[in-house]
Formats: sequence, C-alpha cells, structure tokens
Amino acid sequence: MKQWTWFNKVSLVLGFAFLYIPILLLVIYSFNESRLVTVWSGFSFKWYGALMQNRGLLDAAAVTIKVALISSTLATIFGTMAGFSMVRFKHFRGRTLFNGMIYAPLVMPEVITGLSLLLMFVAISLDRGMWTITLAHTTFSMCYVGVVVQSRLAGFDRSIEEAAMDLGCPPLKTFFVITLPIILPAVLSGWLLSFTLSLDDLVIASFTTGPGATTLPMKIYSMVRLGVTPEVNAISTILIGIVASGVVVLSVLHKRRENQKRKDELLAASDL
Repeated sequence: MKQWTWFNKVSLVLGFAFLYIPILLLVIYSFNESRLVTVWSGFSFKWYGALMQNRGLLDAAAVTIKVALISSTLATIFGTMAGFSMVRFKHFRGRTLFNGMIYAPLVMPEVITGLSLLLMFVAISLDRGMWTITLAHTTFSMCYVGVVVQSRLAGFDRSIEEAAMDLGCPPLKTFFVITLPIILPAVLSGWLLSFTLSLDDLVIASFTTGPGATTLPMKIYSMVRLGVTPEVNAISTILIGIVASGVVVLSVLHKRRENQKRKDELLAASDL
C-alpha cells in the first residue's frame, strides 16, 4: 500500500476545508444573537423562532420540498427506464438520437434549458407555477438518473435473470424481483442526486415559475440582494440537516445491506 506523503495529507485537508468551512460558518452564525451575520455577539435560538414567523420563507421552503419530492420520484422512474433501454436494447431505430437526448441536458447551459422550457410552456399555453417547475426539474434530472442506472446495468450479470426466467418467472416479475433489488443502490443514488439538484436549482426555476410558486433558492436570492438576514442562515442550516440526515440514513442502510450480503456469502461457503 502506498504511503501517505505530506503533500497528500495537506491536499486532503485543504480540499475538505475549502468544501466544508463555509458550511460550518453558516451553521455557527445561524445561532448568532446579533442581526449582523458577520459579527458574533452570543449564542441564541431566536432566529429559528423568527424563521417560524416568516411566512415567505416557509412557503418557499414548502414549494421547494414538494417540487423536489415529486420531480425526483418521476425522474427516478423515467431515468431508470431510460438507463435500462440504453443498456438492454442495443439496436433500435433512433438509438443514437435517443442517447444524445439523454446526455445533452448534462452539458447544456441551464439558461438555455430554462429558456427552451419557458418557450414550450408558452407555446402550449400552460399556466406557469409549481407544476411547470416540477416538469422542468424532472426533464433535466432524469438524465442524471439514467446515466447512473446505465453505469450499474453495464456490469450486471444477466445470467441471474436468465435463470429466473428459465424457472418460469415472467420478464416483468423478473425485473421487480431480481433486477430492481440488485440495482436499487444506483436507483437510490439517482433519486438523491435528482432531489439535491431540484433543491439547489435557481436558474431553471426562475424561467419556469409563475405567481405563487417561489422556490427557496429564488426567495433567498431575492433577499441576499438586499442583505443576508439571520433567517436565511437558519433555514439553510435546517436544509443542510435534512440532506445530511438522508445521506447518513441511506449510507447506514447500504452498509447493513452489504454486511448482510457478506454474511450470506460466508454461510453459503461454509455449507459447501
């Protein structure tokens, strides 16, 4: 095993510091007594209490969570179908175009994506609001899910599926009973990725939103232009806690699943 050099250690520390010190400062200053977010004057929970009275931020957070949950679920379903099609159906008319349409949103500037979706919604006379934001987020985040699922299916051992079908299991049941449980970590990773992308999006939501459908990033951006308030730090800390808790829970579940799989393999080997 290669020895860790001082350069590797310093690079790792600087990398983590660059990523997490700003987040740590945001969390710390959400408990600041002072209204000035850059001057520490004591520990206090009062800005969390003030946040509960800020209907604008709470309504924006509710819209953001609804959009993220619905769009990430739809994106996971459609993205899984797309990834499955790209791997399992090697030859069909329009496959090159289909692959290009899956990969294009990954590299397309968000301004162009948002503008094109806006023009489409106007052309079909669809009133803009929470549902247009949901459709927009589903459109671009399903591509990320498709790529993740495609990568997992590329190394999938199809002999397991063939054995199940040889024993009389229908193809659809084989997918839900055999294939889906095996690729479930990739599907969950795609869901988390699309959920995070939806929570974070500002540009596309700004193009596709309408009256009464302000997302939290849009609300925070409009407030920041007039000066950061402690309520912004408080709600950002809550969102960080929600996302971090979700990641930890899924990591623990995945670790337990891997440990159980390892135990089953050891038991099977001992029986032999």
